[in-house]
Amino acid sequence: MDFSLIAMQLFSGIALGAILVMAALGLSIIFGMLGVVNFSHGAMFMVGAYAGLWVASLTGSFWWGLLVAPLTIGVFGMAVEFLLIRPLYGRSVDDPLLLTFGLGYVLVEAVRIVFGSDGIPFPTPSQLRGVVNLGIGYFPIYRLFVIGVVGVILLTLWLLLEKTKFGLIVRAGARDPQIMRVLGVDIGKVWLLVFGLGVGLTALGGVLAAPMRTVNPEMGSLVLAEAFVVTVIGGMGSLAGSVVAGLVVGIAVSMTSLIAPEMAQIVMFALMALILLVRPQGLFGKSGAHA
Repeated sequence: MDFSLIAMQLFSGIALGAILVMAALGLSIIFGMLGVVNFSHGAMFMVGAYAGLWVASLTGSFWWGLLVAPLTIGVFGMAVEFLLIRPLYGRSVDDPLLLTFGLGYVLVEAVRIVFGSDGIPFPTPSQLRGVVNLGIGYFPIYRLFVIGVVGVILLTLWLLLEKTKFGLIVRAGARDPQIMRVLGVDIGKVWLLVFGLGVGLTALGGVLAAPMRTVNPEMGSLVLAEAFVVTVIGGMGSLAGSVVAGLVVGIAVSMTSLIAPEMAQIVMFALMALILLVRPQGLFGKSGAHA
């Protein structure tokens, strides 16, 4: 088999993995801090793609869509946390799970009513069209752009969580929110911001993925399954695990599609099953965390 073909498929896997990382990061942040399994996460990904498409068509600029859509959907996520999820804290863990499950269906049907059920193409910005020679073959410029953007987001997120006071509060609050209350921290505001951050990240993933996929109301369903697979493999609540697992899953799917295309969509589930058999808490998860 041609080495350049394998190398290009590997780069394609990294680009796919970058999108999965964005979706899984938001899921992991929300679960790690709030202990909420957000089943509307895939719908938020889809709504982010539609919001980016709408802003881009309104302004004539992909860049405005890339900037405005995640911020807007992040604010929407904060409203969801404050109005719908917060009243359920302290109750059964099934309550927010069922609420977000229903919310996902509501969002899908709302988008279907407004935009219709047919897929809508999201054109790649003119500056990012075409291919570039990497020395081992030609690769789409837009996919390199996606990899670069996700890399910048990961670095920014790491600096936010590891080098700022807000990050210290988030990490401490994830361990013991009661202690943070005793210390005078308004943990409710922290939860609000964390939920908005998680939703904003998945919305950004939706906008980035849109030019590589057709934007349609059902696109979030597969993303939700993929995000959960990545989160489980990496370890529930582990941000580092989400990054590593997202890239591993992306590469595994891409390489499998080259060798055995009919197995490409199930290889991630087989990989998850194998990881759970060997290490039930995931690659970076802690045994018994959020049991």
